[in-house]
Amino acid sequence: MLTAVVIQASGAVRIELLQAESEEGHSFDPSECAFEPEESNPNECGPGPSPIVPEMKELAWGAGSFIVFALLMRFFLFPRLKKGMDARYNSIREGHENADAARSAARSEVSQYEAAVASAKADAAKVVDAARATLESERQAAISSANDRINAKREAALRDAEAAKAAVRGQIESAVGDVVASAVEAATGKRPDQAAVSRAVADAMSAGVR
Repeated sequence: MLTAVVIQASGAVRIELLQAESEEGHSFDPSECAFEPEESNPNECGPGPSPIVPEMKELAWGAGSFIVFALLMRFFLFPRLKKGMDARYNSIREGHENADAARSAARSEVSQYEAAVASAKADAAKVVDAARATLESERQAAISSANDRINAKREAALRDAEAAKAAVRGQIESAVGDVVASAVEAATGKRPDQAAVSRAVADAMSAGVR
């Protein structure tokens, strides 16, 4: 029967297959074991350290590393991280405050612009109303002046017409008077009074005009 023997020498592990001897003729040699026998069973090789359970020196190194890391975090890394986070937070907050200030300034400028536009519209409306009133007054003055000129020309034309009518009437009355006087003279053989003939002709023409 073959027996596997693990031999560790100078950091190297060697496994040898040996022919197992009978229990009566076999002698146990601890130097052939990879791990020292346990006190409870000195005739067998020891099982060696557990691959799961850590050794004390490993625990010590782990605890020391954790303590060093915790101290570095507490006194060096975390303050720098906190300082960077505070600076980042302050920068973001300052950016928000600047944005709010810019937004407020923009709203104020928009309000001022709207107020200026409203004032300009009001001024323009006043100017338009004043120009409209001026044009209306000028139009009324021009119409009044034109009416006055028309009335004056009408009155002058009426006066000229009356004068022309009076002149023509006088000529007609004179001609009619001459005709009547000639007719009366031809009929009676006597020349009538010219003044009486003129009055009669004037009365007759005046009655016809009415």
